[in-house]
Amino acid sequence: MGEPERDPYTGRMTTGHEWNGINELATPVPKLVLIFLALTFISSLIIWILAPAWPSVNNYTKGILGIDQRTTLENSLEKADAITTPWRNEINSKEFTEILNNDDLMKTVRQHGARLFADNCAMCHGTDATGGYGYPSLVDDQWLWGGDPATIMETLRIGVNSGHSESRISQMMAYGRDGILTLDQRRTVGSYILSLTQGTNADDAKLKAGSEIFMQQCQSCHGSDGRGMRSVGAPNLTDDFWIYGGDPVAIDQTLREGRQGVMPFWDDRLSLADRKALTLYVLDLAETRK
Repeated sequence: MGEPERDPYTGRMTTGHEWNGINELATPVPKLVLIFLALTFISSLIIWILAPAWPSVNNYTKGILGIDQRTTLENSLEKADAITTPWRNEINSKEFTEILNNDDLMKTVRQHGARLFADNCAMCHGTDATGGYGYPSLVDDQWLWGGDPATIMETLRIGVNSGHSESRISQMMAYGRDGILTLDQRRTVGSYILSLTQGTNADDAKLKAGSEIFMQQCQSCHGSDGRGMRSVGAPNLTDDFWIYGGDPVAIDQTLREGRQGVMPFWDDRLSLADRKALTLYVLDLAETRK
């Protein structure tokens, strides 16, 4: 480190530091930067005094204003409750048919239900409620457990295979994986299942054999006519609505691996009014798609 000297080009003193022939100027910190730092420090002091800031052993400084984000949220929730309580109470007190026939209340149901559906249902059933692979459509009137308002709301409350103490339980056996049916038997009964809805090229003998397997293994849940049983959540096999696909490969995969869909329960997340509004929203959505 050399001695400070005056730079002949700028007229400023150097620091005495030199790198590869370049001398470092003793340039002072700009006053604007110092002013900014001073204002920042003063602002922090003010915030420390007004708002919660410093932690202590068991608590924290509250600030003379006594406000924080939790308080702000609580106040916001209180205001929201004051606005929504009247129509929530009205929804809770009225029967489904009364609400459906009340245009003003249904307007609220559509607005609130749309938000509820987007937050809780759309990720599985789709934003348009038409479902997808593994998730049933809610607008085609093909309900696994029943499509009346009370049944839909109960399904929302307890879910399916959800872990709720009252959950609906439904499971399709893995006929191939568990060694119940051979590949040929699965293909035979698969052809019969397809014949129920769209017809196949299988000969009569194969359909008869498939029918016998169906009666032995499938009719206890899907019914002897294949139209399903809502009491156990078994789908109708005679229509053209398939959750996991209705082609021979998809049907064989279902027969081979089995199915056990899961729907979460909303008993502890959505209030009675929310579940009721969501039920009516889904029914109204299905009605508009007809």
